[in-house]
Parts: sequence; structure tokens; C-alpha cells
Amino acid sequence: MAGPDYLEFDTLSLHAGQQPDPTTGARAVPIYQSTSFVFKDSDHAAALFNSERPGHVYSRITNPTNAVLEERVAALEGGVGAIATASGQAAMHLAIATLMGAGSHIVASRSLYGGSHNLLHYTMPRFGSETTFVDVRDPQAFEDAIQDNTRLIYSETLGNPGLEIIDIPAVSEIAHAHGLPLLIDNTFATPFLCRPFDFGADLVFHSATKFLGGHGVAIGGVLVDGGRFDWEASGKFPTLTEPYEGFHNMNMAEEYGPAAFLNRARKEGARDFGACMSPMTAFMILQGVETLSLRMRQHVENTREVVKFLSQAEGVAAVSYPELESHPDHDLAARMLPKGSGAVFSFDLEGGRDGGRAFIEALSIFSHLANVGDAKSLVIHPASTTHHRMDAEALRGAGITEGTVRLSIGLEDANDLIGDLKRGLRAAKRAGK
Repeated sequence: MAGPDYLEFDTLSLHAGQQPDPTTGARAVPIYQSTSFVFKDSDHAAALFNSERPGHVYSRITNPTNAVLEERVAALEGGVGAIATASGQAAMHLAIATLMGAGSHIVASRSLYGGSHNLLHYTMPRFGSETTFVDVRDPQAFEDAIQDNTRLIYSETLGNPGLEIIDIPAVSEIAHAHGLPLLIDNTFATPFLCRPFDFGADLVFHSATKFLGGHGVAIGGVLVDGGRFDWEASGKFPTLTEPYEGFHNMNMAEEYGPAAFLNRARKEGARDFGACMSPMTAFMILQGVETLSLRMRQHVENTREVVKFLSQAEGVAAVSYPELESHPDHDLAARMLPKGSGAVFSFDLEGGRDGGRAFIEALSIFSHLANVGDAKSLVIHPASTTHHRMDAEALRGAGITEGTVRLSIGLEDANDLIGDLKRGLRAAKRAGK
């Protein structure tokens, strides 16, 4: 197969990282449901353990099925490689743990998925890593929050649930001026709508559970290394630039150059933390990746129709979607997300919490559950579910009200979805009387 530089997105989503099986001729990616792999001889075993030759030893670290998914997502994002993990949270933790240690600091957007906020605000401080949360729409706020011990800048491409957009070129320039990498959660956008590396980001991860998989059947994550950050020039990351006693005193930057981060994450994090993806999960997510572009086009088309309806509907106080001229990030979306602003957005009901409850319980096509990115349309009330651990101030900072409802628009007929929403709005109106 031709290299990724010569192929377009739709082709890469079907072919990157894989050729027909040389033994059987199978066109589909085989599921290598094996914990471990036989060595040819003692020299072969030693070479694999010393990273002197490519191959697989144990599926916690690498697996042939997982490797196809890793190479494919890396190709779609334009990175040098990737690591498949047990979940999106595991991918985020792997990135942080590879770079951070006790006494380190992160600057992060405050417009984050509730689980990400919880990890940074409540959990990581127990291990000596603190986070300062800032307004994602203010690049200067990121710079003002940088401390001597800051080691990472973090944000989502599209904030959850308000769809705030980070100005990646501006924030990456600030990060690099301070010798820091920029980590982006690209779950909502997917590489079809936005490739953060093209705008200056250094690391990207996905909850592959969402749009990459696309069918709500598998939990997984993928961490991608852009291969462009100069770890040695930064001078702030001894985990990558000094000999690592845990792996033959290897200096990752010297040994692997642009892929230093990826290899440290795999040889330490995948090995020691153990949050690996199963081969069956990798296979299922690959099925979703093969149709990613087709699905995202329909997701966006349906979303535009639903947004148009809700923007004019009685009982809706506000709709937050970047393609609306009223959205604060409308111009930025046009530059960074020209194919569309995704399929997840939020709107505010006039009926508050009671109206939101009545609205959701009246729906029949939309499924009330804690997920996004499914082929089926989904709905949730963030303040009482995904973001319930956030206090009132944090909720306000994340752009969430008592009446905020988050929708994930699926692949159903848009007219049917609008009909379902009409039923919900009528129920919300009755509840508010």
C-alpha cells in the first residue's frame, strides 16, 4: 500500500496500517485474541525485549490487531504513532503520567468533560499534580497561569457540553514559547473535522468509544504522538531525555527521536499501568473507523437541521452551536472546522431542571444515556449526570445551567428527530406551568 502521504482520508480510514493477511489472504483485519506470542529462539526473544527488532511479546504492550488501529488513527491524525488504551480516560491518564510527576502542574481549559475535570481537579492532586483551570476562549489566560513547574497545556477541541473552541494556533504558540506541549482531546471533532496537529498541537487523544467506534458497543481510547515537539530543546522532561533505569538505561529522545514520547508511554505506561485495549475491542473500533467519514458527514448534516429547528422553537432559551452566528466561536469554527462543528451540542430550556426532566422523559427516539458519538441519537442533562460532581461555580464556568440539555445527533432521518424533539418541548412546557 502507498504511504499515508499519498492517500486521502477516506482511503486511509480503510487501508492504513493493514494489508491482506499474508498467511490466509484474509482481507479483514484478523483478531489476534492471544495474550502472548512465541519466540523463534532465544536470540529472537532477547532482541524483542531489548527493542532491537519489531514484533510482539505480550498483548498488554502490543498486539497485531491493536497495531492496525494505532497506525490507522495515527495516519488519520497525521501523527508518528499511537497507543490503543482501555478507554479515553486511560489515554488521557497515560499522556499525563508519561510527562508529569509529583510537584508538577497543568494548565487546562475549564470547559471539559466532567470525567476529565474530575481527574485533574480531585484525583491527580493526591499524586502531587495540580491543575489551574482557565477560560478556553482567552489564550492569554493560559499564559498567565503557567508556573515554573508547569509541564502540560490541555484542552478539548470542542468543549463539553458548550462547544467552546480552543484557538489551537494561538495557545500552541504560547505553550511552545514556554517549552511546553499542548495536549488536545479531539473526541468530538474526530480527525475528519479537525486535525489538531495541523494547527500546532503536540499530542492528541480520543475516547474511541465515541465517534471513532460509532456504534456504542466498545469502550476504548487512542493516544497519538504528533512527533513534532522538541523534548530535548525544552529541557523540562527528563523522563524523555535522560537514561531510564526501568528500561535498559535507554534515553528515549536519543533512541527514538520524534517518537520519544510514544515509546516512553508504551515501554513504561502501557507496561506498568496496564490499561490496554483488548484485540476484540480494537477490531470493533476499526469497523467504525472504516465508515468514519461517511458517518460524520451525515452526523453534521442532521445536526444542522436539528439546530435550525431548535433555534426557532418555543421554549428554547438558547442554542449553543459554533455554526450559529450568535456563538462566540463562530469565526474560529469557520477557520478550524470548515467541514462542520460536530454532532454534539447543548441548548437551554426555559423550564429549568423540571422542564429538562420532562423533556427527556417524553422522548422516544433519543436515548437517555451517558454517551455521545453513537449512530443513534442520545440525550442527557449534564448538571445532574455527567457534570454532577462540579459545584455551581464550576458549572457556570463550563457554561452549564440547570436547564442545559446535551444532544448527540445520530444518523436517523432528521425529520423524525425533530418530531421527537417537538414532543419533548411540549412536555417541558406543560411541566413549567
